[in-house]
Amino acid sequence: MFLAMNRFKVRTGSEEDFERVWRERDSHLNTVPGFVAFNLMRGPAKEDHTLYASHTIWRSKDDFENWTRSDAFRNAHRSAGGNKPLYLGHPEVELFESVLELQSTGQAA
Repeated sequence: MFLAMNRFKVRTGSEEDFERVWRERDSHLNTVPGFVAFNLMRGPAKEDHTLYASHTIWRSKDDFENWTRSDAFRNAHRSAGGNKPLYLGHPEVELFESVLELQSTGQAA
């Protein structure tokens, strides 16, 4: 498994607009080989921003890298620059390769 994460510092008051951008965008991810899941997470609020993290889970690093070179990637990110006023600075990209995986057995604690 491979996880790609972006962290965004969303300007206070822009949270609703930022979330709408993500809800309404056509990510094209469901058409990409190796894509497993996507999540947008809201984190703690500070005085001037709220922290958000988006992450995609991939079967492999190769699948992720193939996506970054694809038309689906270019199409999904075509208008990303227009959203810069919603956040402070640049998104911070973090990439992770799985070294250990545990899964729920479905039993309640």
